[in-house]
Amino acid sequence: MLDKIELIQKRYKELSQLIAQPEVAVDLKRLRELSKEKNNLEDTVKLYQQYQAVTKELQEIEPLLHSDTESDMITLMKEEVDKLKHQQEELLHHLKLSLLSRDPNDEKDVIVEIRAGAGGEEASLFAADLFRMYSRYAQAKGWQVEIVDSNQSEVGGFKELIFEVKGKGVFSHLKHERGVHRVQRVPITEASGRIHTSTATVAVLPEAEEVELDIRPDDLKVEFFHSRGAGGQNVNKVTTAVRITHLSTGITASCQDERSQIRNRMKAMSVLRARLFNHEQQKQSESIDKERRTQVGSGERAEKIRTYNFPQNRVTDHRIGLTFHNLNRMLDGELDELIKNLSVKEQAQRLEKAFRDIKPS
Repeated sequence: MLDKIELIQKRYKELSQLIAQPEVAVDLKRLRELSKEKNNLEDTVKLYQQYQAVTKELQEIEPLLHSDTESDMITLMKEEVDKLKHQQEELLHHLKLSLLSRDPNDEKDVIVEIRAGAGGEEASLFAADLFRMYSRYAQAKGWQVEIVDSNQSEVGGFKELIFEVKGKGVFSHLKHERGVHRVQRVPITEASGRIHTSTATVAVLPEAEEVELDIRPDDLKVEFFHSRGAGGQNVNKVTTAVRITHLSTGITASCQDERSQIRNRMKAMSVLRARLFNHEQQKQSESIDKERRTQVGSGERAEKIRTYNFPQNRVTDHRIGLTFHNLNRMLDGELDELIKNLSVKEQAQRLEKAFRDIKPS
């Protein structure tokens, strides 16, 4: 493994030299390709440099343990050796993880689709809570959130909400949010104080760049209509809302959030590209709707990935079997600990699979 990392470090140095060359600096396409490759190797190289530094320090200290040094100094050196060995093991573990092939979508921006599931109006209110949670989380990360399309309920929630999240590594953080989210609480409309269970579904689609898809204008049907408000009534006399249909697949995307028809069209195209990209990545599925069902199921209460229980102030993620008693803070966007645990599990599964797939020579 270390031999492989040596080659990675050598390539990293070569890329640094190439990027510094004047002829590369003026070739933007080449510069972008080399910079992307260098960035992909950077974490591994930095970890390896830390590993080398710790290893060198160990090699310098360990021989002193067998010298005629005073016992107090020997004790201190043994403690330092134990500390360095622990660091060495941790760095080696992270190096193994860094060698795993990364999800090519991890650095992409995303389209998030939240839909009210079982539970009627209460489900629409929960969908609004989830949007607020992700918005707060994005704000803490310095990401940008823009609503693309929404269908409000009469009580102020959302029957459906589609929004973009743009920033560094967005998909790598939010991809674990795909699925059915279940809430247990007393609805504001419940006079008897009885606890209800409702659901909302979350789909997270990586955004596709224009160069990744060949979409011809002839393949698209573009329609314009009036924006709608809560209950479905028209709220704008000008036809600014846009719906775009990809004729060969039947996949559609719409946007009505902006007052400008041009802006709505741009946002709708962004959603359409993400759905088509997802469709291309999942050709074994019959359609994009089937892939979305793979992510979110049917929205029934039993198909949950996570439960938000208000009476007990707890959030339980059923995939990793962890429970947190800080529901209000999580709904305020404090998701780092939960997402870190989900990422660790994903890494462990990938690492286990990688070593299982290694065939003895």
